[in-house]
Amino acid sequence: MEEVIYRHQDQTWHLSAHRAIFWQEEQALIVSDLHLGKSAHFRKAGIAVPANIGQDDLYRLQLLITAYNPSQIIIVGDMFHSRENNDVPYFKLWRQQFAHIRFKLVKGNHDILPATTYEALNLEVFDTLIIRNIHFIHEPCSEEDAAGYTFSGHLHPGIVVAGAGRQRLRLPCFYFGRHCSILPAFGRFTGLATLEPEEDEAVFVIAENSVLKVN
Repeated sequence: MEEVIYRHQDQTWHLSAHRAIFWQEEQALIVSDLHLGKSAHFRKAGIAVPANIGQDDLYRLQLLITAYNPSQIIIVGDMFHSRENNDVPYFKLWRQQFAHIRFKLVKGNHDILPATTYEALNLEVFDTLIIRNIHFIHEPCSEEDAAGYTFSGHLHPGIVVAGAGRQRLRLPCFYFGRHCSILPAFGRFTGLATLEPEEDEAVFVIAENSVLKVN
């Protein structure tokens, strides 16, 4: 599996080209912004989008679980896009094959399902999750708000890189700042918010199933 290993905050992070991080010391697979059910939400509104996007994303997650064999999966918000639809029972069936793995959901702004639904899906739900003084929250905090180092999602970060000739590409990335890190959106049916990192901030871009350090 294509990855880059990065040491940060005295921990070891495996940055996967499949838009996920494996935290070696905690045997944790970390993803953010799956937005399961988003395609159904758009189709219901009359917008033509492919029907199996959520299933394809869960298959990618399944490949990562097989590769890294984690003991826990941390989802840093926006697991489901909005209200319950067909992707919820599909996830419940998919989840059964990994009953031995703890799934920890840090609630995002789109995670509005009833608590009983999360319980039925065997998901542990948190507003903030703290492990080894690493704070997992959905929305990035400001430097002034940082109580500890944070991992977040929400922004769907991307960065503009120069290609051949005058070509410029906007690609998803992992961002490691002084006070927080931001994960790329795991779901394929998501946009990008362009970041402009400082010189001392690390950025790893995801391009053609590779992870490359660009800052």
